[in-house]
Amino acid sequence: MVDHGIRDYRVAKQKAADRLGVVGRGSLPGNAEIEAAVVEHHQLFGGDSHADHLRLMRVAALSVMEMLADFTPRLVGPVLVGTADENSAVNLHVFADSPEAVAGELELMGLNFRPYERRLKSRRNQVETYAGFEFHYNHSAIQATVFPVDGIRQAPMSPVDGKPMRRVDSAAVQQLLEHV
Repeated sequence: MVDHGIRDYRVAKQKAADRLGVVGRGSLPGNAEIEAAVVEHHQLFGGDSHADHLRLMRVAALSVMEMLADFTPRLVGPVLVGTADENSAVNLHVFADSPEAVAGELELMGLNFRPYERRLKSRRNQVETYAGFEFHYNHSAIQATVFPVDGIRQAPMSPVDGKPMRRVDSAAVQQLLEHV
C-alpha cells in the first residue's frame, strides 16, 4: 500500500489475497490492523523524511483551517492519523449553509480549485453525497468536503473501522505539531 500509493484497503486486501492465493475473507486482516501496520511502517522505514513530510502537511492543514475558520474546519484522514505520504491530500471537513459559500470564499482568496463529490456512509448506513473542493496550498493538495452546518455533530462513518470518523479542530492540530 505504501509503496504503490494504494488508498483503498479493500483493493489492497484483494491484491494481497490474489498474490498469496488466499480465498476466505477471514484470513485477511481488518482495516484497523492495516492502518496500524501502515503507521508502523512509516515509523520504521520513513524516518525523519516521513515525519518532516507529515509535519509540512499538518502545517498546511492548520493554515487552511485558519483561512477557512468561518466554516469550522476539522482535519480528518491520513494526515491526522499519520498514514499520509506524498500521494496523500489534506482532508478537511467544513460546515456551511451551501457549498457555494465555501467556493465563494476560496475565490476571494484567489485559490484555483476544482469541485468534486464524495460519497460517505452515515450512521443510518445510508450513503450520502457531499460537495467538496480540491486545491493546492503550500505544496499540499487540500480536499475540503462541505457538510451542512449541523453536520458537525455527526461525523460520517470511517471506512477503516466503521465508527464515526475522528475529526479534530485547529487547536488539536496545533497540539499535534507541538508533540511531533
